[in-house]
Formats: sequence, structure tokens, C-alpha cells
Amino acid sequence: MPFQQKNGLRFYQFDIFSPAITHGVFTRHGGVSPEPWQTLNLSISVGDDKTRARENRLRAFEVLARDPASLHDAHLVHGVDFVLAHAPRPEHQPSLKADILLTNKPEVTLFMRYADCVPLLFHDPKENVIALSHAGWMGTVQGVAQVTVKAMMEHYNCQPENIVAGIGPSISVDHYEVGEDVAVQFREKYKDDAEKILQVRDDKLYLDLWTANVLQLRNAGVEQIQISGLCTACHLDDWFSHRAEKGKTGRFGVLLGLN
Repeated sequence: MPFQQKNGLRFYQFDIFSPAITHGVFTRHGGVSPEPWQTLNLSISVGDDKTRARENRLRAFEVLARDPASLHDAHLVHGVDFVLAHAPRPEHQPSLKADILLTNKPEVTLFMRYADCVPLLFHDPKENVIALSHAGWMGTVQGVAQVTVKAMMEHYNCQPENIVAGIGPSISVDHYEVGEDVAVQFREKYKDDAEKILQVRDDKLYLDLWTANVLQLRNAGVEQIQISGLCTACHLDDWFSHRAEKGKTGRFGVLLGLN
């Protein structure tokens, strides 16, 4: 089963990944935060108390048996900059601005937060490399999935055919209405494939971020791809959704580490 439960925390795991990595996409269950962040909010930037968010993070790391001191996270800016995480981020050091984290160090746990944007998880079992990316519409149209694969190739000698990728819970096309200003950027980037990711219903435009990222991955040579198929806006019982909850919500987290 893709969902696991331990110590009151409920989290999703892909079955495409090998036992060589530890990972979890955490739902909103099992934390200490009150409404509107109930309960496992993992962000300190949404109005929740820092002490509660920290306790929630400690619980997530404990459930996956990862040392909290192994954390390396990023200050997300909806771009395509990446960080090579050669070591855990020192607690006193601010997170770097980036939407892609990569490492080949087992002593590092990659960590990001989401609330509608697409979590992209990567593993190359041959080179023992992992990566974690954050793909909202801005990151997607800039090519965050492609940039991640390219960085794995250039910095860790990975080959696309060896890379396994997971597309995590995020907002689905049914709930992601966008304006013409967004649509024109995707038409320019995807050309003939734009019709696969832009849907028109009742004179409104809807964006399919899952398909958009799959197309990027396949164009980059990655064929081992698993889509969770879980919509954050549809399943507020499990996930935070910035759009469905009109901005008054928390952030769920993804942990990814090499064993």
C-alpha cells in the first residue's frame, strides 16, 4: 500500500523506488499545530508558531529513522536554481534560495515543503544519487524537471535511463484554473504538446502539471516515472492546498535520503 502510518503520522511512499533510499511524503496528520495548519504543518512561513513547526519536523524525521541534524532544505522561490547538498545544512545557516536539491551523501536528508506545487523525487540507483525538486507552474515552465536531470548528469555522472522519478501529491488539472498569461508561456515552451497540458472547459483554462512534468522527464530521457495521482485540492483530509483553502493553510513535507 502506498500509504503508511506510524506514531499517528500518515505518509505516502512510491513503490517504484528501491530500498536503497528512505522517503516519505507526509500528510497533514500527526502533528501539534492547530487550525488552520492542523496538524502536521512543516513550514514556519505561514503564520504557525515556530516551535510547533519544529516539533512536527522532528516527528517526521523520527518516523523515518532519519537524524534531524541531517536536514538540508531550501528557501523555495519558484525557479530552477539548484544546490548540491554535500553536507547537512548547519542550523545557524539560512536556507539557500533554490527549488532543486541534490546529493550523493547518505548523511544528508533532503527536505522540502509543498501545498499544491508538485514534489519531484529522483533516484539513480547506479550512481547512488538522489534529488528533490519543487515544481509549481513557474518552475515547470522554466524546466525544473529537465534542469534537475541535467544537474544529476553533469555533477554526478548520472544517465537518464537509470534515473527513477516520482511525481508526488499536488493540485490536479481539474482544480488548477489559470489565466491566458500563464497559458501563453506553456504554449511557447511545449509547442505542439501544449494541447496535452492545457484543457478548456466552459471557456476556462486548466493546467495539467503532472503531464507537463512527465513530458519534460521523458524529453530528458527518463522513462521510469510514477505519478501518485493524488490531488491536494480534492483531498483536504490528507493534504494542505493553498488554492482550495484560500491561502490559510500549512505545508506538507517530503523527506528523501540515501540509506
